[in-house]
Amino acid sequence: MKKNYPLKLLALLLWLVPFAMYGQTTVSGKVTDAGSGTALPGVGVVVVGTTTGTSTDVNGNYTITLPADNGRLTFSFLGYVSRTVNVTPAVTKLDVQLQQKTTSLNEVIVTGLATTVKRTNAANAVSTINSREITGTTTPQTMDAAISGKLVGANVVSNSGAPGGGIAMKLRGITSIFGNAQPLYVIDGIIVDNSSISAGLNVVTAAANQGNASNQDNPSNRIADINPDDIESIEVLKGASAAAIYGSLAAAGVVIINTKRGTVGKTLVDISQDIGFTEAANLLGMRTFTEARVDSTYGANFVPLFVQARDAGRLIDYEEELYGNTGMLYNTRLNVRGGNERTQFYVGGLIQDEEGIIERTGYEKKALRFNLDHEISKRFDFSLSTNYINSTASRGLTNNDNEGVSFGVALSSTPSFVDLFKDENGLYPNNPLAASNFIQTRDLMTNDENTDRFLGGVTLNTNLYTTATSNTKLVIRAGLDFYNLKTIAIFPRILQFERNGNQGTSIQGNNYNLNTNYAAFLVNNLSLNENNLNFTTTIGATRENFNQDQVLTIATQLIGSQTNLDQSSSVAVDQTQLPVRNKGLFFQEEVNYRDRIIATAGLRLDKSSNNADVNEFVGFPKFSVALNLANFDFWEYEKLSMLKLRAAYGEAGGFPPFGAKYTSFSPFNIGGSPGIIVPIQRGNADIKQERQKEFETGVDVGLIGDKVVLEATYYSKTVSDLILVQNVPSSSGFSTRVVNAGELRNRGVELALNVTPFDLPGFKWDAKTSFWDNNSEITELNVPAFPLGAFGNSLGTFFIEEGASATQIKGIKDGEVVVLGDAAPDFQMNFHNFFTIKQNLTFSFLLHWKEGGDNINLTQLLTDLGGTSFDYDDDDDGDGITNAEERIGALGSSAEPFVQDASYLRLREIGLYYSVPSSFLEGNFSGIVRQARIGVSATNLFTITDYDGYDPEVSNFGGNGLSTGVDVTPYPSSKRYNLHFTIGF
Repeated sequence: MKKNYPLKLLALLLWLVPFAMYGQTTVSGKVTDAGSGTALPGVGVVVVGTTTGTSTDVNGNYTITLPADNGRLTFSFLGYVSRTVNVTPAVTKLDVQLQQKTTSLNEVIVTGLATTVKRTNAANAVSTINSREITGTTTPQTMDAAISGKLVGANVVSNSGAPGGGIAMKLRGITSIFGNAQPLYVIDGIIVDNSSISAGLNVVTAAANQGNASNQDNPSNRIADINPDDIESIEVLKGASAAAIYGSLAAAGVVIINTKRGTVGKTLVDISQDIGFTEAANLLGMRTFTEARVDSTYGANFVPLFVQARDAGRLIDYEEELYGNTGMLYNTRLNVRGGNERTQFYVGGLIQDEEGIIERTGYEKKALRFNLDHEISKRFDFSLSTNYINSTASRGLTNNDNEGVSFGVALSSTPSFVDLFKDENGLYPNNPLAASNFIQTRDLMTNDENTDRFLGGVTLNTNLYTTATSNTKLVIRAGLDFYNLKTIAIFPRILQFERNGNQGTSIQGNNYNLNTNYAAFLVNNLSLNENNLNFTTTIGATRENFNQDQVLTIATQLIGSQTNLDQSSSVAVDQTQLPVRNKGLFFQEEVNYRDRIIATAGLRLDKSSNNADVNEFVGFPKFSVALNLANFDFWEYEKLSMLKLRAAYGEAGGFPPFGAKYTSFSPFNIGGSPGIIVPIQRGNADIKQERQKEFETGVDVGLIGDKVVLEATYYSKTVSDLILVQNVPSSSGFSTRVVNAGELRNRGVELALNVTPFDLPGFKWDAKTSFWDNNSEITELNVPAFPLGAFGNSLGTFFIEEGASATQIKGIKDGEVVVLGDAAPDFQMNFHNFFTIKQNLTFSFLLHWKEGGDNINLTQLLTDLGGTSFDYDDDDDGDGITNAEERIGALGSSAEPFVQDASYLRLREIGLYYSVPSSFLEGNFSGIVRQARIGVSATNLFTITDYDGYDPEVSNFGGNGLSTGVDVTPYPSSKRYNLHFTIGF
């Protein structure tokens, strides 16, 4: 009997198969875009609670069999809101429409290093933008350009209009004066370096010899390397209450970037080609000269030169000559995604070639991304993210300059009648009214950045233990960010300003950066009382290693036309090494009672080689609670689908500047022999981290099935133990030291309103309107008040003093030093709109309004002093004194004319696209072509402002500190126009 048992069991199972099949339900249907009605191929269709799944075919059709005891299907697709549908046994035909993702309360966002939460349950305000908002309207040059004007609570300022990007982003105001003020960037779990590395141009420009000694070399920042088209979503943890789990690295907030992943189903291929052009967004114009004006401005000796040029028709608009290049834009992208239930992959490729508005400037990038998700077994799965980037940026010579050699400074004193063009022998004349012939400099100099970068990260998930009420998993994560940045700046000795100076200069930098981060987490999910009470417990450890090695070699007195470093008479080498080692421990507990009450508590412990005591753990707690009133049984207001009250408190740190605890010796040459001397800065072995304490509270409201969603937040953030530089008595042998000596407070309001005013078969309108402001104050200062940045009281300077805004601008007026303005905006708003018309036509635009915020405009002062201002001879107030004479007359006695309101209303993006109907493609291309789309777009099409400069959004001194809003002959911003074509197979 026992020998026949297996056969009998097999017979019994075969006999039961027809009955089992009889108890199942086979469902088929089509999945389409809810707005356009376009078929969606590759949509994942999964039976909830099982591994049974399929995907839609090229026409959006699917067929799936449900077991008798499970009647729920989940439909998910990249860029769309997932949808779960109950299926009864009587249903055999089920067509489903998916909504494209917009920022809504249905999103899943990050709340910890290894956990997520539905936005409906989050107790923090988290700004999010999705792929449609990033690249759905136009093709941005870099990732930093893609986020400008779109993030609630962020002040994003362009450092330069030069190709290759460069922004400064502050989240909820100023978080540090001398420490790091830029947020932490995390891409797929990889901590990413965002340094702006100098090319050493100060050797030529002497820009940092006076005024602010910060980085004025106009470098790009490394977050610009990332391909915007690879990004699925960006989440921004703006304050300490949300970012505390990241510890001291999160001093200025966290930007979490999730890239696109593969999908279950047929392999889908999308090819996109963009062709466009760029031109200067705003040129100021040049002064119109007469013989009398030339005589009064430059002297009688220049009148014959003017007459000769005028009579020969050779008056040149040099601003148009320098900034008037029409640059061509080419952008080719290839995306491939697909997979099955166990393995999904995504491949993204990019070839980008863009010219700048100044000849011989431009940006090229080649990038390849490969993302893989694989389920090894029911217990193990992993995710892999890799990205290789090669980019080259030719950025010209712009921004501040104390030698008069940069493009803009030389242009400011060059009138239209001077001849700067090369002769028939290829020789350029000297500029008689400036230190350089900027046409010659433009044509012969080199200032290039070349980057090779690799990002790699892996996450391994292991299900350790599972019961009916609990499951525990181990998450192990590792990330690597490596890049080699080579900078080369060559100024041949034939240049006008090199002949009597350095006799030719070659500056070459080799910058090596290797960052690694590791983390391990244990996550336990526990459900009690029939899933009414859920606990998510996370404990873990992290380690980050940062290694940056910068070598800058400067060669002067070049031999002939040579550019090699060894072909010179003088070589100087500067090397900076920045090794940092961090370790962290953390714990977080999340409690969810029926999606009604959600509470979170966490603690992060950090130690770092940057701390005074490298073995001391510094703790940062966080607490939050959310109350979803609409989910309670007593709630009876159906149209009010969401009403959530929330509050959160958290703390975060801020590392002291690298080496602040040490007294570092400096090299010195003594009688021809190498030696060392004591520097001017004394080390402080007791230096502490800055500590942020933030409380935020808010309310989220959803109306009419979340067709109207309002998020309102108020926050108050205090930064204590503020790191400052203190003057010490000269008798000590030093002049300064870094100390903890102040307190800074930021308060603000953030409002985000998402509305779908119309959702009809032939017309849909999604609108997003946001408002945010921030007010800062130095609440405590234990050192004397001091100026910081810009160019002193005669021109306007940032000034740190107790009881005042951290970004105030002071200067001379009526014989006294008074407050003349503030670099921080009064408020900002954006208006982001998406329209779908007749199912196949989409139109979108983004308006950005910044009210208030002042710039120190020295571009205008330089053109006044050079006699070339476009309004030099105008008399706007009718007092008989020209505009330029009034401004120049105030120099030394009043800084008021140079501190100017930089408010603006800007159309950042606008785009119009047409998608070929799927019925046409199916009928004419036999299912080969899945989608086809053509469109046009523009960036920075217009800016309405009273500011007298190239762009009210400017930051000559870079973005790490608070010295933004300084305008000294920058690389002007540009308009971009593109024609787009996409085809999918």
